[in-house]
Parts: sequence; C-alpha cells; structure tokens
Amino acid sequence: MLPVPVAPGADARSLLPRLRDALAGRGPALAPYAAGSPPPAHLAEALVPEQVAVLLATSGSTGAPRWVLLTAENLLASAEATHERLGGPGRWALALPVDHVAGLQVLVRSVLAGLEPATELGDGRARYAALVPTQLHRLLDHSDQARALQRYDAVLVGGAAASPTLLDRARAAGIAVVTTYGMTETAGGCVYDGLPLTGTQVRLDDEVIVLGGPTVALGYLDHPFPRQGGTAWFRTSDLGHLEGDRLVVRGRADDVIVTGGLKVAPARVEQAILRHLPCVSEALVVGIPDPRWGHAVAAVLVTSRPLDAAAVRQALRGLVADHELPRAVVTAAGIPSLGPGKPDRQRARDLFETQPT
Repeated sequence: MLPVPVAPGADARSLLPRLRDALAGRGPALAPYAAGSPPPAHLAEALVPEQVAVLLATSGSTGAPRWVLLTAENLLASAEATHERLGGPGRWALALPVDHVAGLQVLVRSVLAGLEPATELGDGRARYAALVPTQLHRLLDHSDQARALQRYDAVLVGGAAASPTLLDRARAAGIAVVTTYGMTETAGGCVYDGLPLTGTQVRLDDEVIVLGGPTVALGYLDHPFPRQGGTAWFRTSDLGHLEGDRLVVRGRADDVIVTGGLKVAPARVEQAILRHLPCVSEALVVGIPDPRWGHAVAAVLVTSRPLDAAAVRQALRGLVADHELPRAVVTAAGIPSLGPGKPDRQRARDLFETQPT
C-alpha cells in the first residue's frame, strides 16, 4: 500500500500512471492524500486485502475520517455505469481534488475512456464535468464560465444536496446538470437524478437509505461491510423515500433537530431559505443548544445584504411550520466545509458562540 501526496489542478494527473497500475493489479494499492498535509503514517503498517486498489479517507461528516477500501471492481463498475447513463465515454474536466472520491472518479473514468482529463473547465475537448454545488453557484455568477458549462454534455453535481433554486438557475442557463447521490463507501455517486445506476440497489430500513451493488466498498480499514446473497451493502446515515423508482433524499438522520419536542429536517428549511430569499446564495441550518427549547433552529447564510433572524422568520412564515423557523442567524463569507461540498456542522454551530445573532 502506497500513500501518495496529490496536489490540485494539473499536478493531480501525475497520479494517473500509478492509478492505471493499481486498477490493473500491477501495482500497490494507493492512498492519495492532500499535498502539504501530514502523510497518513499509520497506513504504512496496515495490511489490506490483495484486491484493494485505492484507500480513500471519508470527509468525517459522521465523526473522525475513516479509510475506505475500494477495489478495482468497485471503481470500474462505477465508471462504466456512469458512462452508460451519460451516453458513452468522453473527456472529463478535473475540477475536484483527487484525494476525494468525486475527483478520483474523474481519473478512473479517464483511464477507462483512454483520454487525459482536462484541467480547465473551459477546455472545449471535454464532454463531462463533476462539481459540488458551491462551485456551480460561483461559476453561474460569471457569464463567461457559465457559457463554458453550456458546452458539456453533462455536468454532475454532488458531494452535497444542491438546492432546487440552484438547479433551476443552471438549467435555465442551458447547463445539462445531473444530480448525483453517493459517497466514498459507494465509490462515488451511484444514484443519478434519483435513479440508481446499473447494478445499484436501493432499499429503505426505517427510512434510512441502504445501498447495495458492485460499487459498494469492501469496508473500512477496521470494519468490513456485510454481504447478503453475494451483494455488498452499505447503510448510510441519510433518510429518504421512494417515489416510484426514484429515490428522494431528505437529509442526514443525525442532522435532524429536535426543538421543543418537534423534529426539524434542516434540508427543508435550507431549501425554503434559498427559494424565497434571493439575496441568499448558500444556507446551512443546524441546531444550537437552547435552555427553553432544548435546541433552537439556527441558520448560517451567505448573503448579498444583511439579514437577521427576524427578517428570515418573516420571509418564511407560512412557508414552513412555525417550529421550523430559525431563531438565530449569522452571516458568513462561506459555509464551513469538511471537504468538497461537505458542510462542517460543528464549525457552523461554533459560529453562534463567536458572532452576534
């Protein structure tokens, strides 16, 4: 197993020769990590199964990051299913760090297609791109970059839930956005626009989403995933429901806020804020301790004009339930992040201790 530091941008392509060897079983398993960060020294002594091609660290959104064991079969099954859904292989634009699964999958798809990835979103040779919602929002704010996105056959948007407002804006601009749902443990996105990719199975266990199929990893370095009838399964931390064959993701089970004995799904409030407050470009809703309510609904907003809790509550009254209305609001230059597209809810809660609401 080989820890490999990887830099962003064009330098990330230096991983390609080693990745080809790992996928073909000719080289050691790779453990990419961000250049400039301390190397994961404890991995040097780790024993990993022979079929593992890549180890990737999770974002840590459910606690401390864990190393996921991905086989060549996992990674290639994901890449093949993606190309099948999108209409065939093509050149990919590399706009995400490759020590995270979305960026690494751009390299895997490039290996499968036999094409070097582009490192600029404006490269006219590329057919596909993968972005997180924050990137898409920022690109839409620049007309020349938005026009560049119009040339792609598909722009995958994942890593975090994209608001309906953002997706509507992108589609109105002529951009072929495709929402993706998945995680490191499933070798990246395995549900596109709510529909599972070929081979992916979805089931619900008390409203919690459970994913199965060839893209599900062997497990964590310290914990294998269960197999049933030859199929590997991963129980997510997300709540959802099915509308026919389409999966609707409602947000993380552990993000639910209980205020005054009533439950609040943060995603529902975030979407209402983004849809009905045009000055807000990004929103994150969290629960903060409150002596009266147990927890209070609080919102971190990226906004073009000042907003306080009273203004937000007035704008949302009647659109969400009264107990879902934010009782505290702070504005920030950006949403705290654990990695590409992954909000850091603990750092967001900390903002309410250091800033006036």
